[in-house]
Amino acid sequence: MFDSKTRRLMTAGALAVGIYFGGSAEAQQPQSAQPAAAPRQGGGGGPAGPDSLQIGDLTGFVSIFDGTLKNWDGDPAFWRAENNTIVGESSPTNAVKQNTFLIYRAEQPRDFELKVEFKMNSTNSGVQFRSKSIPGDHQWRLAGYQADFDFVNRFTGSIYDEQGRGGFLALRGQFARGDVGAKRRVLGQLADDASLKGTIKINDWNQLHVIARGNLITVMINGKMMSQFVDEDPENRELEGLMGLQMHVGAPMKVEFRNIYLKKL
Repeated sequence: MFDSKTRRLMTAGALAVGIYFGGSAEAQQPQSAQPAAAPRQGGGGGPAGPDSLQIGDLTGFVSIFDGTLKNWDGDPAFWRAENNTIVGESSPTNAVKQNTFLIYRAEQPRDFELKVEFKMNSTNSGVQFRSKSIPGDHQWRLAGYQADFDFVNRFTGSIYDEQGRGGFLALRGQFARGDVGAKRRVLGQLADDASLKGTIKINDWNQLHVIARGNLITVMINGKMMSQFVDEDPENRELEGLMGLQMHVGAPMKVEFRNIYLKKL
């Protein structure tokens, strides 16, 4: 147990984090100071606490996938919709030779929350946001922020800069900052990488939750905060843009997405 002095210091630190990000400490504290936990199963006898977060809560969210690929644009050689699921699939005879994306064309959200469930059986994938189209061997190329995930869960939950500032912006478990000149600095640890990795399911469904508000990006999986990045590099950051789902070069793979919901802030 913490003594009263330690509790006062911890509270002060949480308030400072909230003020740093430009909002009230009360509004920021649930995202940055208290990692979310899985929902309780069944009723409880006491007051709700931080561990009562309902990761399935969709208040204010709108579905952006209706079971078809309406408003989604991707290479039909890889992408299809079936059984209320978006499927991206490659094979030895139909390989991904350059990263390709299924791009959401209906809008380019600025501040938002995105919830989506994903499952994969090989290689690497991710969800792009605040991204832009770039030239390539095909028309479905994106550059920008990515909530990254891979089959072996080495990087799942990290924030990556696809075709951007040289790779990862915040690895799983990190709170990092982007400084002027494409420099990156780790400011602190959110949680132990191994413990976070243990909450991610292999070859099964996981829920990704991305929050982009101003220059702060938060990535959560299965109700656990995985990484956080505050971007103070005005020349390289983007505050709005395209969203997309990735298929990565490499071994044959199948990646699936379902229950895709967007909430504009």
